[in-house]
Amino acid sequence: MELYSDEYFMNEAYKQAQLAFEEGEIPVGAVVVCRNKVIARAYNQTEKLTDVTAHAEILAITTASHALGAKYLNECKLFVTLEPCVMCAGASFWAQLGEIHYGAADPNRGFSRIQEPLLHPKTNITHGLMAKESKALLDEFFKSLR
Repeated sequence: MELYSDEYFMNEAYKQAQLAFEEGEIPVGAVVVCRNKVIARAYNQTEKLTDVTAHAEILAITTASHALGAKYLNECKLFVTLEPCVMCAGASFWAQLGEIHYGAADPNRGFSRIQEPLLHPKTNITHGLMAKESKALLDEFFKSLR
């Protein structure tokens, strides 16, 4: 895996999802990258923090903003293992993220279900990278709950 490739950074997000899985959280992980450097890592912590807004993307955006001392992340890329929900898409809009790369689609809660564009018009979106692995981890998590 080439250093600084999209695959490398998505794998870093996947490692965060695995941490969430190990802690009994819905296994979604995210990293924010700026100039080929990971400046934020996060995973879902809604149970741990007793906070429904503690999604991986929200925590990663907050950490990245603090790291840069800026509220706009237009030079940054977000890598996340699952398609962002509407709340996370809204946060990425306000942060003006330059790029979003997500793995597995979320047909139930993903932002792409909404007809109107929820992301900033300058945000580039790619999806499908490590989608199978990300979906398998989510499936394993939810199977264990049943």
